[in-house]
Amino acid sequence: MPSPPAEFSGRTPEEELAQRLRRGEEVVLATVIKLDGEPPSQRGAKLLMSRSSALAGTLGCSEFDSAALEDAGGVAATGSPQLRTYRHDLGSIEVYLEPYAPSPALVVFAGTPVGRALARWAPEVGFRAVLVESARELPEHLTEELYVVHTNHDAPDLVEALEAVLPLNPRFIGLVGSRRHTGHHLEALRAKGVPEEVITRIQSPVGLDIGARSAEEIALSILAGLVAVRRGGKGGWKESPNA
Repeated sequence: MPSPPAEFSGRTPEEELAQRLRRGEEVVLATVIKLDGEPPSQRGAKLLMSRSSALAGTLGCSEFDSAALEDAGGVAATGSPQLRTYRHDLGSIEVYLEPYAPSPALVVFAGTPVGRALARWAPEVGFRAVLVESARELPEHLTEELYVVHTNHDAPDLVEALEAVLPLNPRFIGLVGSRRHTGHHLEALRAKGVPEEVITRIQSPVGLDIGARSAEEIALSILAGLVAVRRGGKGGWKESPNA
């Protein structure tokens, strides 16, 4: 049976929850909503957990915490809140288990004006932004739901950057620029043996057709397109006259 660690961060469950959500992590929050008898707990007690460890707070005793931790993985997997009853010699508690799914990661290559605007605004629409200049700066752990946008079609290592992210099977890959500026990069991928069905998934140009001109407007059009992909919308992508 998994057990809580001996020490927490010192933050309250609410503070730790906010911190973990900012980092895009998956967590489960357990809250006591009802008591029966005189269990070692109180209404409103909270425990924040990952799938395998307690992160902050307590439901009142190690027995309750361990029981909730055993259920955390299953609740996280379903993605739906659930009620559980945990029993103790002195009474029982009813607990509301609320899962928080990991935020999708948006890897933005190149600190261009468009790239910086993307990284700045992405968290406002539910993405965890990762701004990097090259594949060497990619973090070791990225969420399974991954989106990638390269904002500098003149980057000398653009092909290497795409080669690094393709094995991660991103849900979306976009290149800023018309096919006149990006087509040779796609040809380089073909020459390296990347399958055509993978290359055809790379969107270029990228961004919904809203008539965007400034860097901020282009970033807005790209974010709108990413939301459409994520939510299954029917936004219309820009088409390149040189496609």
